[in-house]
Amino acid sequence: MEPLLSIVLPVYNESENINALYQRLKKSLAHFEPHEIIFVNDHSLDNTLDMITALAENDQCVKIINFSRNFGHQAAITAGIDFAAGDAVVVMDSDLQDTPETIPEMIAKWRKGFDVVYAQRRVRKDTIFKKSTAFVFYRLLKKIANIEIPEDTGDFRLMDKKVVREMRRLREHSRFMRGLTSWVGFKQTAVLFDREDRQHGQTNYPFQKMLKFAIDAFASFSTLPLRLASLLGFITAISSVVGIAYSLMRKIFFTDAVVSGWTFTIITIFFIGGIQLIVLGVLGEYIGRIYVETQNRPLYIVRDTVNIHDEHAS
Repeated sequence: MEPLLSIVLPVYNESENINALYQRLKKSLAHFEPHEIIFVNDHSLDNTLDMITALAENDQCVKIINFSRNFGHQAAITAGIDFAAGDAVVVMDSDLQDTPETIPEMIAKWRKGFDVVYAQRRVRKDTIFKKSTAFVFYRLLKKIANIEIPEDTGDFRLMDKKVVREMRRLREHSRFMRGLTSWVGFKQTAVLFDREDRQHGQTNYPFQKMLKFAIDAFASFSTLPLRLASLLGFITAISSVVGIAYSLMRKIFFTDAVVSGWTFTIITIFFIGGIQLIVLGVLGEYIGRIYVETQNRPLYIVRDTVNIHDEHAS
């Protein structure tokens, strides 16, 4: 019997892409039976749930995990992995930027003995800003992370069931799934693909989410003080330069108006205050993560499922 293939698809307000995604997936998976297509609905606000429910009614291969509220993209991937029953599990986005036509090539690599096959972007059709920030992010992460994370990759990848089994054991809340996939190890390789334009809808990763995602990546795999929540400290440190310049100007041009020792005192206050705020911000970030982990709340809550009979997610 052929191995079971699971496709995990986090969805949030993707109604305009669902039908095209489903048709392209079924065409790409035509020669790979049996398979299951798992939609993880991250509490969509449009009619995404209605559309995937209609698909599930007509195709028993389509399965749905419906969250009780929005838990985020990384939690949705986690849920899909938790519920997937496949011998190989493919995780991909639902906006058709990750191409279903790449999956057969990933399966071919898996059958050659690789445990993780990640899709590496040969071309990405994004704005100059997004391209440049992604370029800096991946290369900076590679420099400072304590694991080897492939450059120019997203969450689009295939994992063997033994890798999935280990991924299910990793339950931290600040999740950077592509980093965790690298952390577990095993035999990994890449397939190159051209990342497409988003056809419909708006990105679910605006700048604020991208920034938080980057911070999670750095903080999860590095002990360096990279928390941007300490922005206040950096702003204060930068403003100290203005204070220093002002103090020097007062010292040079308004000698009579300056009390002896005033310049040095002001410079010292600005500098030490800025450094203290930076350090407190960094400490607060890591303490905050410890606090979240000690709460030990579930990573997600499932409201209901469709075509899934073995609810074993943790």
